[in-house]
Amino acid sequence: QVQLVESGGGLVQAGGSLRLSCAASGRTVSSYSMGWFRQAPGKEREFLAAITWSGGNTYHTDSVKGRFTISRDNAKNTVYLQMNSLKPEDTAVYYCAAGELMGLVGSYYESIDSWGQGTQVTVSS
Repeated sequence: QVQLVESGGGLVQAGGSLRLSCAASGRTVSSYSMGWFRQAPGKEREFLAAITWSGGNTYHTDSVKGRFTISRDNAKNTVYLQMNSLKPEDTAVYYCAAGELMGLVGSYYESIDSWGQGTQVTVSS
């Protein structure tokens, strides 16, 4: 299985920026795509973005398109989520995930192989 270790969460003021990192390990890393999700209190887990390891093709949900950008550094086996122009409503626990691309994009959780531990992002007004 792919093991995922997240970092970069914290407290930021509205309008600020934050970059989350997700380091992946395991020999099967190259066979997976990676994605980011978030879950706010009382709400469902929400897909944000995904990226393929091989080609670096990216997918962003409309709710964050233009503000959040997913990227990867294959040499470091690390995926990033750059978050700009943060709003208080972005406050949530953010998770990275590894799995088949369309499973990530379609939130087919049964096809997602691994989840990170989650990292809290809090945006103050």
